[in-house]
Amino acid sequence: MEVMNRSGIADLPLHGGRVPQWLAERMTRLGTAVVESVLLHYGHAEVLTRLSDPFWFQAFGSVMGMDWHSSGITTSVMGALKRGLNPRAQELGIYICGGRGKQSRQTPAELTQIADHRGLDGDTLVRASRLTAKIDNTCIDDGFQIYLHSFIVTAQGDWAVVQQGMNETSGLARRYHWHSAKVRDFVTEPHTGIAGEHQGIILNLVDAEARPAQEALLTIAREQPESTLDHVRKLVLPRHHEVRKENVDLKRLGATLAVAYERDLHNFADLLLTENVGPRTLQTLAMVAEVVHGTPVRFSDPARYSFALGGKDGHPFPVPLKIYDETIDVLRRALDRARVEGAEKADGFRRLDKFVRAVESQAQPSADFKKVLAHERAISKSVGGRTVMDDRQGRQLSLFGDA
Repeated sequence: MEVMNRSGIADLPLHGGRVPQWLAERMTRLGTAVVESVLLHYGHAEVLTRLSDPFWFQAFGSVMGMDWHSSGITTSVMGALKRGLNPRAQELGIYICGGRGKQSRQTPAELTQIADHRGLDGDTLVRASRLTAKIDNTCIDDGFQIYLHSFIVTAQGDWAVVQQGMNETSGLARRYHWHSAKVRDFVTEPHTGIAGEHQGIILNLVDAEARPAQEALLTIAREQPESTLDHVRKLVLPRHHEVRKENVDLKRLGATLAVAYERDLHNFADLLLTENVGPRTLQTLAMVAEVVHGTPVRFSDPARYSFALGGKDGHPFPVPLKIYDETIDVLRRALDRARVEGAEKADGFRRLDKFVRAVESQAQPSADFKKVLAHERAISKSVGGRTVMDDRQGRQLSLFGDA
């Protein structure tokens, strides 16, 4: 019997619009570099573990400059990874299949081609793809219809699935995560988690107690969803668009800002990275380092990672393009050195992450939320702050002043 399990669910407010090209290109470069860093330090299995964690996935999208809670994070992150990783799949040993709409229907053909190339069991991979989609779309009658299906597979044949459904009545999108390392049986509680607002009584034909219903020609079995939800990681994001004080762990944010802006800490952090960067770039690098090296408990407040590179709609502040590009350059230089000289040459980010946590454990004051926002908005012009509103107006105009 194959091993597989859903690892989590996230409920997200539905957002319209498209990711602008200037952000999509940068997301591809940064997202690829982050995944490559995880591969370098922890291997393929850990990449799948991270992608199947709804909290890490949300933090990952936030640190790349997407709106911290919107449904668009799923599409944009998986699209960025497919563009960035697939051209290097032979080298990196990881493939992104499927996607949104028509792309999702190409998943079986893509998996068969990969399986033939890598000597994997294509039929088993295609079956896993179809079953995960069928279970989340049909067996869990929660009102969400799947419109995005992304299947991530490694050269070893392990896989994860990230898919998203839409509920037009509630105005929510629901993201489902699966991981092949966790599910023992597709039709008996296969999920490690589904997170979302309480939907009342739903039909769940893959609950452990639904086995008699399965055997009786799938006779409708209705029961409270808590028996499934108790076993999963839950992420329910609020409907409000702006980042609020209560959405952020201010002590953790305070430690990051201290390392970035306090002279002695900043100098030592630069030494750890062996990079001469300014405090604002160091602030972003510290959060990227946490996404690469942090443990699951670190991702309980995904909104905090939006303080790395802002958000395309200007929440909590416009995307600082100069900082974005410098961050990608520093991370790419570290990865290039590591390929030539060994993985230890990329250890600066791991040391930086440990250093920030050490500062956090001390009597470091929490961040002043209003002052942090005011500072970021004040410097937005100088760091190339940009939002989608600039594109709509045909010129670069900041939300908080002329750029």
